[in-house]
Amino acid sequence: MSKWEKLIQEILKVNKDLRFEDLAKALIKMGYTQYQPNGGSSHYTFRKKGCMPVTLPKHKPMNKAYIELVKEAVQKYLNEED
Repeated sequence: MSKWEKLIQEILKVNKDLRFEDLAKALIKMGYTQYQPNGGSSHYTFRKKGCMPVTLPKHKPMNKAYIELVKEAVQKYLNEED
């Protein structure tokens, strides 16, 4: 199993040990563009044409609600691939 497949599995399981870097990597690989925060904010926004933007804080630990947002994006991406 590749690293990508393992990461997708962890996101789909909503693993609370996932870090910002893991979620950002998945979103970028799925075609999202990362936008830096303005004015000292720690929240990064990921945008992709035709998809809702996903905003993630660069915090540790990552809140489950943010992992759920990325999970929804992954599920949509996997459905588009089929």
